[in-house]
Amino acid sequence: MNEQVQTELKKILNGRFSNSESTRANYARGEDTYDPVLSKAVVFPETNEEVSKILSICNEHKIPVVPFGTGTSLEGNVVGNDKGITISLEKMNKILSVNVEDFDCRVQACVTREQLNDYLREDGVFFPIDPGANAAIGGMASTSASGTMAVKYGTMKTVISALTVVLPNGDIIKTGSRTKKTSAGYNLTNLFIGSEGTLGIITEVQLRLSPIPESIMSAVCHFPSLEMAVQTAQQIIQYGVPIARIEMLNKEQMEISINYSKLKDIEAVPTLFFEFHGTEASNQENIKIVEEISKDNNGSSFKWAKDLEERNKLWQARWDVYYSVKALINNGRVYSTDVCLPISSITECVNFAEEQTKKLGLRAPMVGHLGDGNFHVVLPYDPKEDETYNRIRKFSDLLIDKTLELHGTITGEHGVGLHKKAYLLKEHGDSIPLMKSIKRTIDQNNIMNPGKIFDLN
Repeated sequence: MNEQVQTELKKILNGRFSNSESTRANYARGEDTYDPVLSKAVVFPETNEEVSKILSICNEHKIPVVPFGTGTSLEGNVVGNDKGITISLEKMNKILSVNVEDFDCRVQACVTREQLNDYLREDGVFFPIDPGANAAIGGMASTSASGTMAVKYGTMKTVISALTVVLPNGDIIKTGSRTKKTSAGYNLTNLFIGSEGTLGIITEVQLRLSPIPESIMSAVCHFPSLEMAVQTAQQIIQYGVPIARIEMLNKEQMEISINYSKLKDIEAVPTLFFEFHGTEASNQENIKIVEEISKDNNGSSFKWAKDLEERNKLWQARWDVYYSVKALINNGRVYSTDVCLPISSITECVNFAEEQTKKLGLRAPMVGHLGDGNFHVVLPYDPKEDETYNRIRKFSDLLIDKTLELHGTITGEHGVGLHKKAYLLKEHGDSIPLMKSIKRTIDQNNIMNPGKIFDLN
């Protein structure tokens, strides 16, 4: 990147440009296993028009661009590019409009889920997609994220109705609409959801909201084996109970979480975390069904969170799983799998994962959004120990093969990034040429997050 380009960018951004090593290091990777890669510079636009001008310049000079939100991604999605720039969207953090009557809102890309829900609370509505981390809405759109409440409220694809996207050549386009349905033309909104910044930069998101439930009740239930816990979750979904959350933690993860999150009166055994949203009457009706199914699988009596503080502490322990595992090793890293399967196959795949980690001698905390068939094996390791990492990779390969055999997917919510490119070929090999054709059509100079999802050349 020459002096002329730097001068042009500084002029557009009124000084919101940095090529200092410390700043570049702060935007060199996400919460992933990759070594940081420092881009040549980091820029901080505030408007769609500034993003447009930046991309126009970069496209003209064939300078790679890496979009960056809050840096919570896990698959190398935002690792920097040593020949390009990183565009931090952190200053694009405004809530643009809220329409309570229509249960929707429009936000800039770096509004976070916690920021949005704090803003919405007094209006009696909320944004229900909850990946755990306080991620940026734009980043959640870019990876097609979901989380603990997907079983009831869906994923980012479910709640996004429209986008503003800046294309590589600087064009600003709006996709979708605020309506409940449309059959007007190609679904460009869904094309950009999950594209991980490889086709353009999402700068605004139109979201569908949900009413805050009249009654929220949370409980935990312990099981003598992981298989029984998973079977319980599977049966609850197959019965059609409209549960809001059904999260699984295996014995090892429960031991870690009890210690890290200072949980009391909770046992270190395979456990399901439940949450029910509805009226008092509907919740009681659904709780009765879930208790009966759990009891049939040798589940314990339910332990209830008695108030909001206790409920928040319970779920905070679930959200802190990644950090609790990371804390096991000084300067350690965490390798997290992200497979998702049809509900009927989840028990078989979880059992397979448990068997293989034991065979390979791996410490394998496990968590799952079992309501939608998604689970994660959260594997800690010391980056100085190649032998452990090699065993982890072997396990990951075995798990992917088993998942695809059972008609599952390699990633339910984290995206592909750098990490899962080889696995994407296994899942969608026949479709990759078409994906590349779309990429080449929209991003002719391959400047948008190059090397992520697949290698173009």
